[in-house]
Amino acid sequence: MGRDKASICWQGVPMLRRVYDVAADCVESVAVLTPWIDRYREILPESCQFLQETQPGQGPLVALLQVLERVSDEWLWLLACDLPRLQAPVLQTWIDRLAELPDDVLACVPRSESGWEPLCGFYRRRVRSRLEEFVRDRSNGDVQRLSFQQWLAEIPTDAIAVDAEIAGMLHNCNRLEDLQFD
Repeated sequence: MGRDKASICWQGVPMLRRVYDVAADCVESVAVLTPWIDRYREILPESCQFLQETQPGQGPLVALLQVLERVSDEWLWLLACDLPRLQAPVLQTWIDRLAELPDDVLACVPRSESGWEPLCGFYRRRVRSRLEEFVRDRSNGDVQRLSFQQWLAEIPTDAIAVDAEIAGMLHNCNRLEDLQFD
């Protein structure tokens, strides 16, 4: 996009604020991992917890690892800032199913025919050691090449079915044209 996606408005609201509001409708506390805390303070409410990203630009798996190091809840809900069509009622059903998952399941992630949708997924805190091992053993010094798809294939993951409606909800905006929804 060439611009800060989190600050781009859709229907008059910055995308980061849209995602935050939906998450806050579903869970008690919401934290934002970013290297630019000051930039987003005016977009988000005072109740938002900010986590300083210590390794910016290292990709989403390293970002997830940074958050897993700091959380105490059993499940971490990872959300990208560029998902402006999230629907709280749908997401709440996903959250409710977490309590029913077997203890050995380490992630609960939407899965479509084209693969996992990891940036709207749930990860148990104890998956951290498996992720650290994956990053250490697979990065070969280049963490940008690490793949969520590969990692999720290696850990016990519960797949949330993605139909056409859910696919639309999970459509992430990588280009300005992506903000033109039907």
